[in-house]
Amino acid sequence: MDIVLYLHAHQPYRVRDYNIFDAGQYSDYFDSHERSKSDNRDILNKVSEKSYLPTNKLLLHLLEAYPEFRLSLSITGTLLEQLEQWRPDVLESFQKLTATGRVEIVGETYHHSLAFFHDRQEFERQVQMHSDICERLLNYKPHSFRNTELAYNNELGKWCEDNGYEAVLSEGWDPILGWRSPNHVYRPPNTSNIALLTKNYRLSDDIAFRFGNKGWESWPLDADTFVHWIQEGQKDAEVINLFMDFETFGEHQWSETGIFEFLANLPHKWLRGSDYGFRTVSGAARNYERRDTLDMHNTVTWADTERDLTAWTGNAMQTESLRAIYDLGDKVLASQDMGLINDWRKLQTSDHFYYMCTKWWNDGDVHAYFSAYDSPYEAQMNYMNAVLDMKTRLAKKGLL
Repeated sequence: MDIVLYLHAHQPYRVRDYNIFDAGQYSDYFDSHERSKSDNRDILNKVSEKSYLPTNKLLLHLLEAYPEFRLSLSITGTLLEQLEQWRPDVLESFQKLTATGRVEIVGETYHHSLAFFHDRQEFERQVQMHSDICERLLNYKPHSFRNTELAYNNELGKWCEDNGYEAVLSEGWDPILGWRSPNHVYRPPNTSNIALLTKNYRLSDDIAFRFGNKGWESWPLDADTFVHWIQEGQKDAEVINLFMDFETFGEHQWSETGIFEFLANLPHKWLRGSDYGFRTVSGAARNYERRDTLDMHNTVTWADTERDLTAWTGNAMQTESLRAIYDLGDKVLASQDMGLINDWRKLQTSDHFYYMCTKWWNDGDVHAYFSAYDSPYEAQMNYMNAVLDMKTRLAKKGLL
């Protein structure tokens, strides 16, 4: 039995407090003029100190201490870009991980976008852009794939095989799995060999969401208990797919919760068993037979209780904003203005639409926690003002 530990690292370019009077005058959508909750450099520095640097230091120690330890990472192009510009020390810490040869980099869209569902050609361009920056900065060409927010369906699985990927990741959602377990490797319909790995969301969320909750019946959770849960509760398992945000360590679960001690002890406790190991995503794909074909004709994500796209598309503000940005695509690309094109792509990042989500906002839920804005309405106002300015730029070029 193997643990497949997969961590996803991402930071968007958040739209600043960009008002209607800025539109048509200033096109600096992402650069705060004064310190604010949405200042991208400040947020990157905070997360770097709390999460990226201490977690990478610990992961490198574990890789050096345990030859059997392996993990998979995906790092968005928007984060790699910010690290290269503002935090080369953090970028170097990721480079040291990949240099061990036991850390896989998983491919995705450069801009953490929903382009697969709105503009397939743009999706493919962003996937290639992401592969290019991974090769340039991390010396790694991805051969496994995850779509933004684990948004997956049969069509994506087929696309991944057609484009040479060995494995693709998805949520292991009960209504989809049915009688199946997330602890095996599957195959998407109409494919011949690509592996589909599904997240064990119960065990993953014990770490990612419940770990620091003092009201949780299993608090405080230690590595001994966690390993015991796997050994006793997953007896027929081949792979234990632990998928979560990289920022779980130190940012979502603060150091004071004991999250770093948990991670430090996990390999030691797990590897005591002779039949237990770690594999990367592609390592699991190569080592395990496909147990069954897993049909996901509807799109499944790892967000909220519905596990669908409604966290990004569930209200009129979100659908209006998505339509507005993708409707500009042909004209933006025709401009051949790289500044305009880069801004257009940054505005495709899915976080912008997540910040507009109104589900359970007033209950202090996860949407409010992750947002840089005081309300979904403020998020959409700033966003649409930026879109208005983009239209002005296009009009000045005679393209609108």
